[in-house]
Amino acid sequence: MTEVDIEVRVNGFRRRDAVPARLTLADYLRDRCGLTGTHLGCEHGVCGACTVLLDGAAVRSCLIFAVQADGAEITTVEGIAEPDGTLSAVQEAFRAEHGLQCGFCTPGFIVSATAFLRENPDPTDTEIREAISGNLCRCTGYQGIVRAVRAAAAAREPGAEPSTGDEADIAAPAARRA
Repeated sequence: MTEVDIEVRVNGFRRRDAVPARLTLADYLRDRCGLTGTHLGCEHGVCGACTVLLDGAAVRSCLIFAVQADGAEITTVEGIAEPDGTLSAVQEAFRAEHGLQCGFCTPGFIVSATAFLRENPDPTDTEIREAISGNLCRCTGYQGIVRAVRAAAAAREPGAEPSTGDEADIAAPAARRA
């Protein structure tokens, strides 16, 4: 299979890799980068468990090839917290408001909510429900999730952005390129 060279910035770290042309961004993040917080549920873009930020926009990483992300900034759920491990306002709100049960869908909800609150820092409940409608949860009734997004909106400082880590460069080891 033909490999294509890509360069991306993942959670603030630059990576260069040779990847198969048809490798999904989700598989690249999980298998090549070791970032398993990006979950694979339906692999059809329906469940939202694989949501990541691509140049700041929430996208389904199971529907995008890694080569399509060449030159982009990617933020996974692992990049939402502060470098010292301090939870973001969204993560803390999900914990405090019990916006999760089994946790499988939680990374996708956190990433989606983070992107949404950047665009709409003072949403109504209707706007919150619409913003999370692309993410599915089989365990909750969504009330805790809506409360969490509402609490995160109330807790965020205007213009606050989650940290994406160091600006250090990371080149993929040759052994992981196979």
